Amino acid sequence: MIDFKNVTKIYSENIVALDSINLAIQAKEFAFIVGPSGAGKSTLLKLLIRQDFPNQGEIYFEDIDVVNIPKKLISIYRQQMGVTFQDLKLIECRTARENVEFALEITNKPRNEIHDTTQYLLELVNLKDREDLLPKQLSGGEKQKVAIARALANDPKILIADEPTGNLDPYSALEILDILKTVNSLGTTVLAITHDHDIVNKMKKRVIALEKGKIVSDEIGGYKYIKGGEKIDIEKEVKEQKEKTDNKEEKKTEKKGIKKKKKEEKNEISILKLSKSLEKKLLDNKFDTFDKLLDITEEDIEKAKITQKQLEEITKAIAKLKEK
Repeated sequence: MIDFKNVTKIYSENIVALDSINLAIQAKEFAFIVGPSGAGKSTLLKLLIRQDFPNQGEIYFEDIDVVNIPKKLISIYRQQMGVTFQDLKLIECRTARENVEFALEITNKPRNEIHDTTQYLLELVNLKDREDLLPKQLSGGEKQKVAIARALANDPKILIADEPTGNLDPYSALEILDILKTVNSLGTTVLAITHDHDIVNKMKKRVIALEKGKIVSDEIGGYKYIKGGEKIDIEKEVKEQKEKTDNKEEKKTEKKGIKKKKKEEKNEISILKLSKSLEKKLLDNKFDTFDKLLDITEEDIEKAKITQKQLEEITKAIAKLKEK
C-alpha cells in the first residue's frame, strides 16, 4: 500500500530529517513507527500526506505517485487516508456528533448517509452516549475517540494515528488500543506513530524504529529490538534526546519550512464564491484551502471572529461546488 524508495529529506542548515529511507507497508497491516524526538517520524507523516516534499526518492500510495500529485487533486488523495493529529484539531463549538458529521458534510454526502455513518462510527468508538457533548466536556480519551471516528468518516484505506495515547491514563490508552485493533480487524491499514512503549509491547506487531533519520530496526515485537547483533533501547534514546537542546532548533527549522510551503499553496477559497467579507476573513487568517477549513479549531474560529452562520455558509458553498 505504501512504498518509500530511497527517500531523503534535508531541511535548511543541512538538518537531515530522513536519510535514504526504504519502507513498505502492506494493505491491512498494523505497524508502529517509534523513535526519539527528532528521529524523523513527523517528517515521514508529512511526506506521506503530501504536506512536504522529499529532496530525493519516490513515495507511492498504491499506484499513486505521491510526490507528483497535482495540487488540485491533493484533497481527493487525502480522503483515502484518515489522520489523527497530536492536537486532535476538534471544532470546540461543535458536539462530538457534529465533529464527525462535519467531515462528511464537507464531502457533500447525502443527509441520510451522514446520519447513518456518524451513528455507526460513534458506536464503533464507544461514544454513543456522549455524542451531544462538546469537546470541553469530554475527557482526553473521549476526545481521542472523536478524532478517530472523524478520521474514519470517509472510509479511508489507512488510519494514521499520531501519538494516539499521548497524555492518556492507562485505562483510556487501552481503550484506544482496542479501537485501533478493531479498525484493523475490519480491513483498514493502521499506522501508529508513538512514544508509548506500553501499547507497543502489548500489541506485538511490526515495529519500525527510526533514529537520526534512519531505520535502525524493523521487527515484530516490542519497544526494544535486536539489530545486527546489537540491542537497541529506543526508550533510553527518548530520555536522552529530551535532555538535549538541538531538537529545538530542528523544530524551528521545520516550522519555517512548513510556513514557506503554506505560502506556496494555491488559494482554493475564491472558487467557493463566499461573501466578500467572509472570504477576506478566511484569507487574512490563512484558511486558503479546503483541508485547512476541515482542520479549523475553536481557537481559529475565535481568532478569525467567524460566526456560526459563516461556518454554515462555508459548508453550503463546498457542498454546492461538489454538486457541480
